[in-house]
Amino acid sequence: MRTRVFPQCCTVVFAALIVALCMAPEGRGQGGEPPYFAIRGAKIVSVSGRTAENSTIIISRGVIAAIGADAKIPDEAWIIDGKGLTVYPGLIDSFTDVGLTASPTPGTPGAPAPTDTAPRTPQAQTVARSPEDRPGTTPWRNAADEVNLGDKRIETWRNGGFTTVIAATKGGFFPGQAAILDLAGDRPGDLVVKSAAAIPLNLHPTAGFNSGFPDSLMGVLAYVRQVFLDADWSIRAQAAYEHNARVERPHYDRAEASLAAPLQKHVVVLIPANNTVEIGRSLELADQWKVSGVIYGGQMAYEDAPEIAAKKLPVLVNAKWPEAEKDADPEDKPSLRELRFRDRAPSAPAALAKANVKFAFYSGGLTAPKDVLKAVKRSIDAGLPEDAALRALTLSAAEIYGVSDRMGSIEVGKLLTWSLPMAIFSKKKPKSRWSSSMDADSKPTSLKSQKIHQKAISAANGSWLSQHQKARRKRPPISAWKKMALSLAQ
Repeated sequence: MRTRVFPQCCTVVFAALIVALCMAPEGRGQGGEPPYFAIRGAKIVSVSGRTAENSTIIISRGVIAAIGADAKIPDEAWIIDGKGLTVYPGLIDSFTDVGLTASPTPGTPGAPAPTDTAPRTPQAQTVARSPEDRPGTTPWRNAADEVNLGDKRIETWRNGGFTTVIAATKGGFFPGQAAILDLAGDRPGDLVVKSAAAIPLNLHPTAGFNSGFPDSLMGVLAYVRQVFLDADWSIRAQAAYEHNARVERPHYDRAEASLAAPLQKHVVVLIPANNTVEIGRSLELADQWKVSGVIYGGQMAYEDAPEIAAKKLPVLVNAKWPEAEKDADPEDKPSLRELRFRDRAPSAPAALAKANVKFAFYSGGLTAPKDVLKAVKRSIDAGLPEDAALRALTLSAAEIYGVSDRMGSIEVGKLLTWSLPMAIFSKKKPKSRWSSSMDADSKPTSLKSQKIHQKAISAANGSWLSQHQKARRKRPPISAWKKMALSLAQ
């Protein structure tokens, strides 16, 4: 019997690397890694169901094989002592550019205004004069092809508890296809969970009139509608041609060909809408374009949650809450509506939850994961239930993008390698911090040797370090989820 038990000795243990090593071809070929891992005696927050106390998770070749207090641990399994720890699914940033190559400089069609809910730097191109020029339209670009392992934000987001992102390229009205990435791997392809997860749109016009077509909001809306109409006609014409080659051969347009999937509702279309006017417009546009729409922005949804619920559109909420600009003119007094917006924006998720609207959070303009968690805590303080907040950071995001069968919750049959990293959060707060990968032939005993060992493993596989700090003194008792948010956010 080959069983090793690792004691509880850290604040946060990320089990993804353990299973990744288990799944590594080298380990399987040499017989160095066991076929099973077991986390025994932990509290398991599955998100999709009940929270299980003193339970065990068994992972076989990267897939959750069993969960339960009486789950039988195979003799050859490596055992992690989970006593006093809590297991959560990895967090998901639902719309970002983390993990992608840097975008070109701004200044061409599709450039957003500074207040865009997801700022986008457009692609450099010649001035367009008509829809045929396809200004700001590159839907064939795929974020999966532009993964950049050198992006330092990958490690920052991992360290902050975010194990998965929906990454999208920037630039233009149709910037390209968003991809779902897990933030660990030796090669760019290792990160890709789903290569075509969504088509994000940007509806901001160019810099001004006479700056190229389209140069107004009306023009942008008309242009986007025309592109969808052209793509729909192209799909029908191509189908007719394949059925009867005697009909006129349709002209090939790669923009139209790339938009076939959203028109056939195989992927969602992300529509920007942050205030009441934009939200109302996005609800109508999704119907007009005949696509599976998802609103992103959504910070004024506290006024429109019932209307959104009636249309059954999911919402990606920008976690960068509105605030006064740091370098704003002190003589420039904000309007009452703007002040009200700043005050009530964090309550938008609570309004969506109350209206049974599916929603998730995305980082927006926030540059650190701890700031995202601070923003989520503000929503909790504004009335969002804690379980709904955790769901919005995990399972709801996976459901919106159609990957809930493999990530977002802790369930038997779901992947636990790069598709479903897990975090084990301790209720205690020791001063140490380290990742949990273990080499087959080594067993660190002291805390110092564990740290040195983990640095070596992290260099090869990516670091999954925690960023916990000391808890504030004299804090009243709070739940495990709020404690996690506070400790990561401080």
